[in-house]
Amino acid sequence: MIRYDALDPLPVRGALPALNDALEGGGSAVLVAPPGTGKTTLVPLALAGLLDDGRPERRVVVAEPRRIAARAAARRMAWLLGEKVGESVGYTVRGERVVGPRARVEVVTTGVLLQRLQRDQELAGVDVVVLDECHERHLDADTVAAFLWDVRSALRPELRLVAASATTDAEGWARLLGGAPVVEAHGVSYPVEVVWAPPVRPVRPPHGMRVDPALLTHVASVVRRALAEREGDVLCFLPGVGEIARVAGGLRDRSVEVLQVHGRAPTAIQDAVLSAGAGRRVVLATSVAESSLTVPGVRVVVDSGLAREPRVDHARGLSALTTVRASQAAGRQRAGRAGREAPGRVYRCWSEAEDARLARFPAPEIKVADLTAFALQAACWGDPDATGLALLDPPPGGAMAAARAVLSAVGAVDSAGRATERGVRMSRLGLHPRLARALLDAAPEIGADRAAEVVALLSEEPPREYGDDLAAAWRAARRGGDAYATRWRTEAKRLRSASTPTARTPSRPPVGRHAPSEPSTDAPSGDGPPGGAGAGQRGGSGDDRVVGLVAALAFPERVARAQGGSYLMVAGTRAELGDGTGLRGAPWLAVAVADRPVGSGHARVRLAAVIDEDTARRAAAPLHAEGDEVHWADGDVVARRVERLGAVELAVRPLKNADSGLVREALLEGLREDGLGLLRWSPDAEVLRRRLAFLRLHLGDPWPDVSENALHARVDEWLEPELSRARRRADLARIDAGQALTRLLPWATGDAARLEDLAPERIEVPSGSRIRIDYDDPEQPVLAVKLQEMFGLHQSPTVAGVPVLVHLLSPAGRPAAVTADLASFWKDGYRAVRAELRGRYPKHPWPEDPATAAPTRHTNARLRR
Repeated sequence: MIRYDALDPLPVRGALPALNDALEGGGSAVLVAPPGTGKTTLVPLALAGLLDDGRPERRVVVAEPRRIAARAAARRMAWLLGEKVGESVGYTVRGERVVGPRARVEVVTTGVLLQRLQRDQELAGVDVVVLDECHERHLDADTVAAFLWDVRSALRPELRLVAASATTDAEGWARLLGGAPVVEAHGVSYPVEVVWAPPVRPVRPPHGMRVDPALLTHVASVVRRALAEREGDVLCFLPGVGEIARVAGGLRDRSVEVLQVHGRAPTAIQDAVLSAGAGRRVVLATSVAESSLTVPGVRVVVDSGLAREPRVDHARGLSALTTVRASQAAGRQRAGRAGREAPGRVYRCWSEAEDARLARFPAPEIKVADLTAFALQAACWGDPDATGLALLDPPPGGAMAAARAVLSAVGAVDSAGRATERGVRMSRLGLHPRLARALLDAAPEIGADRAAEVVALLSEEPPREYGDDLAAAWRAARRGGDAYATRWRTEAKRLRSASTPTARTPSRPPVGRHAPSEPSTDAPSGDGPPGGAGAGQRGGSGDDRVVGLVAALAFPERVARAQGGSYLMVAGTRAELGDGTGLRGAPWLAVAVADRPVGSGHARVRLAAVIDEDTARRAAAPLHAEGDEVHWADGDVVARRVERLGAVELAVRPLKNADSGLVREALLEGLREDGLGLLRWSPDAEVLRRRLAFLRLHLGDPWPDVSENALHARVDEWLEPELSRARRRADLARIDAGQALTRLLPWATGDAARLEDLAPERIEVPSGSRIRIDYDDPEQPVLAVKLQEMFGLHQSPTVAGVPVLVHLLSPAGRPAAVTADLASFWKDGYRAVRAELRGRYPKHPWPEDPATAAPTRHTNARLRR
């Protein structure tokens, strides 16, 4: 019996006529409805015609971003109809399907719907698709929306689409769906009081997967405070499973039921959370409880202010979840959970000032995540570049290029980026393409069962207590009775079935621009083990060999060799093992999971398998290379014959007769790194370079730029042929830089002959002495000369029209005065200088009028003779 007493009060009921009109008119709509209004439960039932209100019968598919939300939505809708799940309402998530023959509403995860679209682009038998929680901007959800719009535009214009969310970019989604109407439902919201509860002392910001334990201790104390100050259940938001367990440990002394809800939680726990409890409860949850689930009895929310988002560390070849500050939108969603059923309160574990600096919305996953799986889906859809897909945000070009490189390496796409038959098969396994490659290529050698089990282990990271040894984790999962082991067995069974070759059935051509290509001749085939016939005979047996092969095939760029107390991955990232690991001492590892600790330049191995060199070579074969390497290292040319796997050197031997071109490039590298000082710079050469710099500054062309960068850019013009004859650093030191530099003089224009006139090395002063000019400062050259030698000169000397800065020296050669205007100095400054110097040097002439006196280098006695 339909529970109208629970359905009728739902506020979204008032928006159903407008939603129905929008779908009947244009076939698509954007539904904006606050949490708790019934958009996830009432709307699908109404669209399917299950409420006895005269609406036509339709088959409705509802796509949810998470498995826990899909199960919960189906169970809630079945309860509202007074039925069991699987009758009129069913659900399908990865590895689990509860859908009866009469089901008119099916709730699926976006990942399941994505796979279904790739198999049946028309979605035969489906009348309406509801994309729930669009605001979360998960990559699968964005992809599904783009594919559905393609289907509706090209194949099934009668297919109805609804984009539903509590808070979303309604205008953006409306544009994406061809100008779809926006239908709003206004819910009954209860006031939620905000309490700012930052830690008393500063805590370290999150980094990678690490959260400061001091913050988690503070969150637990805020939960205890909330229990003491308010009635009702407490819902506490934390970023991940580890943080939930730590806060739960801090609440063991409370006489309340503590429940931990996350994507990995057992079904029994999830059901308990979504049912009213007998006593007070504390529900510790990840972001799954932000909008997809309604937790009854909650009057208080404690928000840690943290969330997990995917990130790709391109520099280290690592991709993983990372801890970030939750956005303002997420904060509003979380706070709203306290006001679903009555007035509530939210305790925010940060300050009000910090809140103003938070991002407004979470980053769309397409902007920050690894796009390898997305790129394969797009290629299988027929749009390898994803340029024709209706996406709110285009995929970043760099991330797509990196994704295509991975897909090409595993044989999933051809040289044009189109999906091969192998790529199509990989896309339908419901795995990341790396894991799909490992499953397909390892199964013929180690058996489908074992390959499926290890890949299942890699598809969901095992609990920390399983350890960092993949072989040991595999054994723990096989004998384990925990929730993880149960999910692992289910996934392994699914993969075993999915990877078993079946007879090919004809399928419709893709909606996109290109059909899947034939298998590339240079791509590995999924029909046999890597390495060709007989590969299965190599290596030993046992768990290490099995897990090592699978992990290496999945992550070939993370194959790592022991080197100096740590491990160097073939991608160039250095990784270290944790304390107490059983992996230490292994010569080779296949690293499955790694992250980077705070303050460390190296990655940390969190899950790896021991392998041998043969397995490393086979898995990372595309990265194998052998050749001559000549480069500048440790201050000289190093020439070697090197065999390597990426950054890992397998064998090295000296190279005696290196190619002259490679040697030349190494020498140029040395000149760039260590500077032009590697050449022989005589004093005259240094002076010439400074004179040319002076002329370049004041006269410009045709005088050459002799700065470090400019000389590097024109090295072919001034260092040949000496550079071509050089083989090592000592040869560079024998090159006369001054002589080489003269090649840059403007000989062709004839200006080179004017060098001595424009920037003379020495000039003659009134006494007849030829004094060197100092060009150290190209702005203004300096002439250091004894004061008496300048008597009788009325104007300061100039070079290239620039007045020389004259340093007037005492008879002992010490500075007495500095001037760029000699006439002014004779008139105004000389008298004071004369008075001082006459007393100190009485034997020298100090005329009252230096402008008319005869210049001299001698004393009075010498002059009288």
